[in-house]
Amino acid sequence: MPPLLISFPEIDPVLIQLGPLAIRWYALAYIAGIMIGWWYAKRIIRWPRAWAGAPPPLTSLDFDDFILWVTFGIILGGRIGYVFFYDPAHFAANPMAAFKLWEGGMSFHGGYLGCVAAVVGFSLWRNLPMLTLGDITCAVGPIGLFFGRIANFINGELWGRPTDVAWAMIFPHAGPLPRHPSQLYEAALEGALLFVVLFLCVRAGALRRPGLILGLFTMGYAVTRSFCELFREPDAQIGYLWGGMTRGMQLSFAMFAIGVVFTLIALLRKPPLNAAAKS
Repeated sequence: MPPLLISFPEIDPVLIQLGPLAIRWYALAYIAGIMIGWWYAKRIIRWPRAWAGAPPPLTSLDFDDFILWVTFGIILGGRIGYVFFYDPAHFAANPMAAFKLWEGGMSFHGGYLGCVAAVVGFSLWRNLPMLTLGDITCAVGPIGLFFGRIANFINGELWGRPTDVAWAMIFPHAGPLPRHPSQLYEAALEGALLFVVLFLCVRAGALRRPGLILGLFTMGYAVTRSFCELFREPDAQIGYLWGGMTRGMQLSFAMFAIGVVFTLIALLRKPPLNAAAKS
C-alpha cells in the first residue's frame, strides 16, 4: 500500500447537538445552497446586462415566492428519485423507510425532476415565462451542488474507488483501502466549474435565448457527473451495470439527451425582439 499523504479530516457530521435536536452539516449544506442561490438569482434578475437593458420577464418578488416551491421540489424529488432509481426493492419491502430522510438517500436526478415540476407548476400558476424561470434556476443550481458535495465529503459518504494516487484517503466506513476523494472532484466540476461556465454564458447574453441556460446546465451536469462516476464507487446495492456503467451514468446519459434538445431549440429559435418577451 502506498504511503497516505493526505489524512481524511474526520469532522463530526453533527455540528451542534441540542438535546434531541441535531443540526447536521448536510442540512446546513441544503440551507446554504438554497439561500445563496436565492440571493444570486435575484441579482441575475436585477442585472441589466443579462436582459440587454430591457425589463426582465419576471421580478425578484416572483422568485421570492418561487423559492418555497423549488425547495419542496428538491427535497421531494431527491427522495422519490432515490427510492425509485437506487433502491426500489428495499423500499418496496419497507415503505415507511422512504420517510426517514435523516437516514440519508437523495438523488440529484430526482431532485432535478422535482425542480422541473416546481418550475412548470409555478410558471403556470403565475403566468410567467417557463423557460426563463428554468434558466435562472439552473444558473444557480451549481451553488447547491457544490455545498452538497462538500457535505458528502464531511459525512465520509459516496466515496471513490480504490486508488494509489498521492491524494488518496482512507474513509472511516469504506474499509482499509485508500480511495479517490470523489466528492471533492464532484464539488469542483459539478459545482465550481459549472457555475463559472454558466456565469460566463449569462454574462454573454444567454438569457436572451430562453431555454439555453437550462440546456447547457443539463448537458454540463451530465458530462461532469459521468466523468466523476469513473472515480466514484458505485452504490453497493446496484454495483456496475452493463459495460461497466453505473446508475449515475445511465441517468446522466438520458439527462444529456434532454439538454441537447433544449439547447438546439434555444439556438435555432429566432430570439425575441424584446428580451422581456415570454417564452
